[in-house]
Amino acid sequence: MIIKDYKKAAMLLRNKKVGVVPSDTLYGFSCSAFCKDCVERIYRIKNRDFDKPFIILISDIESLSEFGVDIEANREIMEKYWPGPVSIILDCKSEKFSFLHRGMRSLAFRVPSDQQLQNLLKETGPIVSTSLNVSGEDPVEDIKTANELFDEKIDFYLDVGTKTGLLSKILKIEGGKEVVIRG
Repeated sequence: MIIKDYKKAAMLLRNKKVGVVPSDTLYGFSCSAFCKDCVERIYRIKNRDFDKPFIILISDIESLSEFGVDIEANREIMEKYWPGPVSIILDCKSEKFSFLHRGMRSLAFRVPSDQQLQNLLKETGPIVSTSLNVSGEDPVEDIKTANELFDEKIDFYLDVGTKTGLLSKILKIEGGKEVVIRG
């Protein structure tokens, strides 16, 4: 199902659906970060290594508290980059989220700058986001191609036109310092 309405996409994500949603960089496979079955489904659709965690999109820094992340220890660095196309790897040691961190005990989070996506995240809560492709292939930039490739494996496609951005920059905070993982 191809849709153009962010409100409908938010409703579908809240109802444990897997969709293709634009991020502030590229289109990505997305689902609620709290739906383990949906997360596992994306791994299978994408043919992704089960040991590699996905990025989690959040509406604001305070949303990190849902994951037991120490916000104050890293607030200054996070505020320097967010909102924006920078994902920051932070400790997330809770076993409750092992289906997300895949034993790494850390997750990459991003607060996107796109206002429509921000509004969607305020309605849905945190969502998983990973580039729209089969692992190892180039990301898909438009919904028509995505629909042809993935068809009914995906519950919905949020179409906002062609998305030709760059992958997000990824930083890790170690000992209060920024380490670039992907630049």
